[in-house]
Amino acid sequence: MDNIKINIEGHLYEVPSDLTILEAARKVGYNIPSLCYWNKGHNSLASCRVCLVELASSRGSRLVASCVYPVSECAADKGFVIKISSPMAIDARRTSVELLLSNHSKDCQTCVKNGQCELLHVASLTGARSGQFLGEVTPSTYDDVAPGLVRNTSKCILCGRCIERCKEAQGIGILGFEKRGFNTIVGPAENRSFASVPCIQCGQCIEVCPTGALSEKREIDKVDQAMHQGKYVIVQTAPAIRAAIAEEFGHKIGEQNGTGKMVAALHRLGFYRVFDTNFGADLTIMEEAQELLNRIKTGGTLPQITSCSPGWINYMEYFYSDLIPNVSTCKSPHEMEGAIIKSYFASKHGLKPEDIFVVSIMPCTAKKYEAKRPQNAAVNGLPDVDAVLTTRELAVMIKRAGLLWDELPEEEFDDDLIGEYTGAGAIFGVTGGVMEAALRTAYHTLTGKEYDKIEFLEVRGQKSLKEAEIDIAGTKLKVAIASGMKAAKPLLDEVREGKSPYAFIEIMGCPGGCINGGGQPFVKPNLIPNQGADILDRYRQLRANVLYSIDEKKTIRQSHNNPDIIRLYKDYLGSPCGGVAEELLHTSYNASREAFPSVKAK
Repeated sequence: MDNIKINIEGHLYEVPSDLTILEAARKVGYNIPSLCYWNKGHNSLASCRVCLVELASSRGSRLVASCVYPVSECAADKGFVIKISSPMAIDARRTSVELLLSNHSKDCQTCVKNGQCELLHVASLTGARSGQFLGEVTPSTYDDVAPGLVRNTSKCILCGRCIERCKEAQGIGILGFEKRGFNTIVGPAENRSFASVPCIQCGQCIEVCPTGALSEKREIDKVDQAMHQGKYVIVQTAPAIRAAIAEEFGHKIGEQNGTGKMVAALHRLGFYRVFDTNFGADLTIMEEAQELLNRIKTGGTLPQITSCSPGWINYMEYFYSDLIPNVSTCKSPHEMEGAIIKSYFASKHGLKPEDIFVVSIMPCTAKKYEAKRPQNAAVNGLPDVDAVLTTRELAVMIKRAGLLWDELPEEEFDDDLIGEYTGAGAIFGVTGGVMEAALRTAYHTLTGKEYDKIEFLEVRGQKSLKEAEIDIAGTKLKVAIASGMKAAKPLLDEVREGKSPYAFIEIMGCPGGCINGGGQPFVKPNLIPNQGADILDRYRQLRANVLYSIDEKKTIRQSHNNPDIIRLYKDYLGSPCGGVAEELLHTSYNASREAFPSVKAK
């Protein structure tokens, strides 16, 4: 790529010619504020006008949106000077933000983005003042009908990030600009609720929303109520939580394995038992690996596709329900663990299942819908899991209780029947992790030996689509891994057409897997200067490294060697995919899934 010279504030800089003014400015040390621009390589509709700069030449001056204006058109040798701090540019940016504030809800104290709102951040940078423009505001919509997501258009600034993210990550395009002119809002077609369109509840739109216009549907009150009622409130935490929770308390991404402090916080919050969903992950591998081997031996439907990601399951039911025979019938790890808690654990402790309230801390908003699926109610018709909280919700509870994260000790999960987990369970939170964990156990089942290397590096990495051929004692398995439905679609089309060469396919709803779930701490690359298009991959890899580090340090790294899993099968379940296991740990899917009946948002 050729370099060109640009003039910023009277200083010459050499930058790649394919950059925009905003990208070039950040590369050389100027942080032009922005809202609709999110990160290089991602969307920018130039709609917010917060990144305006003055472009001056001998022919005069004009304002341009720096997020889309190419430096190739304003090179220094053409006589152009880019002015970021001129009175014209400063006033224009301030006015743009003040106009956004004039049409924006002012309930900042109770907003879910309080302290993390990008609109208030740029207001501070530009010196924007509230109340400069008074008058009518755009009629708003409040949609809290769907299990996982809430939409409040009174906080929407029409940046379009969520629209592009839905298309970019999932290839669906649930969201768009509705109505026209002053009445424009962002929402599903005809301003329907998220519950009445084929939204997979992944929450990726929440992750990129700069304000509180999109958020998870919080269930903290349900947990509070269960504790007040004297229920045995048992909590479990997904592997990806420990890789990100410290970010909510000021730590850099990937800087800290938050396991010990997280467990200490949960103990202090009053939970009856604190368990690790990694145990459920090990249990999932036992069932899923056996299911795969049964299909291979009996000529069953292949490829087998994983079922741990509820976002992917939602997508499958909406768009590929004809592939249900290919999808593993295994419940996801937290649902399996919930069923075991209300059966095996309850029986061993003389507890009634109806007196137990299971809380899952998950990186995923789609898990909130998954917990409400009627198919996931194995014990006396009770939900396997009663409430799902995101990583962000857990942080709210910790802060509300006045706990100081950095002062918390390192504590262990409760070692009570289902307390042990392996390294294989830990890597479930990253794309390729389920595949690798399954291969470790499938290798043992097929050969009676352990795989010497333990790791299957072929299935690792942040690429949205990966494939590998694994040789297990002469049996060659072709496998594929996809994260994000846009990446998964070509694989699914191959399966539908009967052309898939794979025996096993792992699909995760969110790009990068659970470490990048819709309930994880917010990442704001547009607020960090000097970053490129690969920043999101790097962020995801930093979180993934935490999980791989946990795996490497574990003495036991294969699910089938987990002593608590071995005892569970010996004392209670019998064999993987056997009668009791089938009843508790397996589920079914909706062959003709439609969105809920047409529901208009309020």
